[in-house]
Amino acid sequence: MTNQIPALVAIADGRVVPVVVLNNAADAIPLGRALHAGHLNIAEVTFRTPAAASAISHMASITDLVVGAGTVIRPDQVDQAVDAGAQFIVSPGLSAEVVERCNTRGVPVIPGVATASDIIAALDLGIEIMKFFPAETSGGVPALRALSAPFPHVRFVPTGGVSAQNATAYLDLPSVMAVGGSWMVSPTLIQAGDFTEITKRARSAAELVTHGSQAKTKGS
Repeated sequence: MTNQIPALVAIADGRVVPVVVLNNAADAIPLGRALHAGHLNIAEVTFRTPAAASAISHMASITDLVVGAGTVIRPDQVDQAVDAGAQFIVSPGLSAEVVERCNTRGVPVIPGVATASDIIAALDLGIEIMKFFPAETSGGVPALRALSAPFPHVRFVPTGGVSAQNATAYLDLPSVMAVGGSWMVSPTLIQAGDFTEITKRARSAAELVTHGSQAKTKGS
């Protein structure tokens, strides 16, 4: 499902997707470099601010950094994001129009789902990778484990309330391709220009994946 789409391969390999809110596009390059230095080579820039498209354009210029657009809820935002260099699209919910525009533009889309009905609707549109959102308030790990049972071929990217403290619990689920979170790219840190701390948190997030994989290997 991911082997023919580079952005999805990167997400599946990296397993942690920083969800970024940028109010100032000038922060995009130093932020992207900080994430890359911390061994997180993916960034989801949310379309929550006027700076989003410009920030995507700047970050997309960084070699080996895969940049996508999040909080995309309208087809015209798909166009803005792809024109800026976004390699994948993430939405908080499921919009057939957004999915269709992504298909037209040739960019993968990960729509948000929270219920079995949402998942079926996404499957009807040909989607097999979905954002479980908002993860914690939708029941967290137990809910996702239960939803995964009747949909064994679906892969999820839980986002919303995912933190350094609970990320591993999600990543341990076989149905979870990756997690999305903002704990390593806190707006407070970005506004303060503390990119050293962002690199430190990014490195710790990357290590969560490594340590989890090692623990599984030892326990197998």
